[in-house]
Amino acid sequence: MQPLASGLRALEDRLAHDLACLQLPLSRWTPPLQHEGQAVADVAIIGGGMAGLALAAALQHQGMAVAVYDEAPAGWEGPWATTARMETLRSPKHLAGPALGIASLSFRAWFEAQFGAAAWDALDKIPRLQWMDYLRWYRQVLGLVVHNEHRVTDVLPRADGLVQLKLAVRDRTQSAWARRVVLATGRAGLGGPWMPEFAHGLSTSRRVHSSEPFDYATLQGLRVGVIGAGASAMDSAATALEEGAARVHLLVRRRDIPRINKGKGASHPGFVHGHALLPDDWKWRIRHYINVQQVPPPRGSTLRVSRHENAFFHLGCAIEGVDELGNALRVHTSQGPIELDFLVFATGFRVDWAQRPMLRHIAPHVRLWQHRYQPPAGDEDAELTDSPDLGPAFEFRARADSPCPGLERVHCFCYPAALSLGVITGDIPAISDGAQQLARSLAGLFYVEDIDHHFERMQIFSEPEVLGDEWTSVPLPPAST
Repeated sequence: MQPLASGLRALEDRLAHDLACLQLPLSRWTPPLQHEGQAVADVAIIGGGMAGLALAAALQHQGMAVAVYDEAPAGWEGPWATTARMETLRSPKHLAGPALGIASLSFRAWFEAQFGAAAWDALDKIPRLQWMDYLRWYRQVLGLVVHNEHRVTDVLPRADGLVQLKLAVRDRTQSAWARRVVLATGRAGLGGPWMPEFAHGLSTSRRVHSSEPFDYATLQGLRVGVIGAGASAMDSAATALEEGAARVHLLVRRRDIPRINKGKGASHPGFVHGHALLPDDWKWRIRHYINVQQVPPPRGSTLRVSRHENAFFHLGCAIEGVDELGNALRVHTSQGPIELDFLVFATGFRVDWAQRPMLRHIAPHVRLWQHRYQPPAGDEDAELTDSPDLGPAFEFRARADSPCPGLERVHCFCYPAALSLGVITGDIPAISDGAQQLARSLAGLFYVEDIDHHFERMQIFSEPEVLGDEWTSVPLPPAST
């Protein structure tokens, strides 16, 4: 399919009209500030992927000054065109994603403008790289400014109402200032890839995590083991097979692959907007249940693997250890040993502050759920225990025994917020809800902080609506006797 540029231009005209009808974006209403000769952003966002862009748009629509920083080159933010390896998105095509309630900003409108309604009807799932093209358009058409190739090295909240960001920009360092900072750092969130302890003892030439940049063509002719059975495991296994791996063995600890995505059973507004209102025990119960049940891999991704005759599924096959034997790996499993050449760990992510050195100044002070809640015996969950205990504006809170002035000015708009506030910070289904909720919360906080300023503006406001020439004053007539 060749896109129609004229159709996209017409959509952009329609979007401009829709925004004008909604009076978006609003004019800036927050007081402009400077520090050390630099403009201070109302909000600095770390991460220019889908979540960062959606939040930047929501904040600008609310009339706030935003700065977005991402270490990737322009157009390569997030995983879609880099480390993701699925053919299509997992989410159903009809979900509005980051459109913020504006139909002409949706993926469907963007797709139909170029390829037509019939092509939309025929589309099954959204191709991964096409989603990245949509996000590039989203950034361009909304005029969102992202400072690319800017790596944040330090986040330094202060007691004076500012947060300092230290940045590495190519071969130099610099500082930026904001009143509040939002971490829009994706699925890895407050940590990064997790692998079992024995994996760290292996040569890096013999193993990789499924989320890491890696050239799968180097696996041609090799015997590859993929540990896990989720979506990333299937995507990694399929990519290895398509790049010519001799054999791919999926080593799956469970005796069966999950079949049902339990989270879809609660895909309604109550689940999105009500989670934050639940008591602690219910928050834990729901998130723990979803974690235990696990999310199944997409059917298409699984078939992408199983159609290869040299792909092998080993269920009930727990990894017990690995020995390096010259150029090979001897993998010890609950079913016995297997000799492989390379391992891919599709073992997910964990909160691990050591993998986020930019947060080292705040990490020791952040209150976690382990400081808040003790789950019932049998419901222990490392992911939930390590999750931050966030406030209603997604803000970090300090531990009682470890104060950190200004910590509440740093906000978590990434996956580890799920236990506190629900799944509204990174996944396609509710990303607009999360972005708009956070934008409105920040607008309210700024108003309260600046109430003297806003009251003064109200007092000096002098635009008349009535000019005084609309009537003539006359005395009352004499009273009748």
